[in-house]
Amino acid sequence: MWRRTDTKSIIPGDFISPNATGNAVNTIKNNVLQTLKQQKKLKIEKIAENKKRFLDLLLLADEQEDMIDRYLPDGDLFALYDGDLKSVCVVVPVNGETCELKNIATCVKYQGKGYGRALIRYIADYYKYDYKTMLVGTGETPAILSFYKSCGFEVSHRVKNFFTDNYDHPMFEGDIQLIDMIYLNKDLQG
Repeated sequence: MWRRTDTKSIIPGDFISPNATGNAVNTIKNNVLQTLKQQKKLKIEKIAENKKRFLDLLLLADEQEDMIDRYLPDGDLFALYDGDLKSVCVVVPVNGETCELKNIATCVKYQGKGYGRALIRYIADYYKYDYKTMLVGTGETPAILSFYKSCGFEVSHRVKNFFTDNYDHPMFEGDIQLIDMIYLNKDLQG
């Protein structure tokens, strides 16, 4: 995808070769733009200001506001639009080689339509020049683990009692109480 540009609006398209530089990258970007103008397009924006306006949607994935407040100010927030807002996510740096997808949420009425998957595909490409690995942590819920695995993540490790130690109330995903945080990782450069 496109790397940090002067525009606030980022439109996903074809992948840019890691060897492409300068004018080659701009040519690819222009070709992708032309192609997308002819097709139904998704629009992805990196949000720099007033990130809290997306709080209601972020709370679908992390239901305790003070936990979101720990990563939202310093994280990169992306919003995916297909006409109207469909999905958001927040990515934070962990170290020089790793970033973490801290939150990804899709409006309830648009879940299961591929918007979350498209956003993950976009951010994985966006960060592949900056990091080797992307982490994501989630509760031990089969459907969510399956979703991340289908997006190229593999189970990495577990943080015992994360949800019971860090949240002020019991957390549930459907009928399953969340206790341990399951971390998955994705190779961004492979």
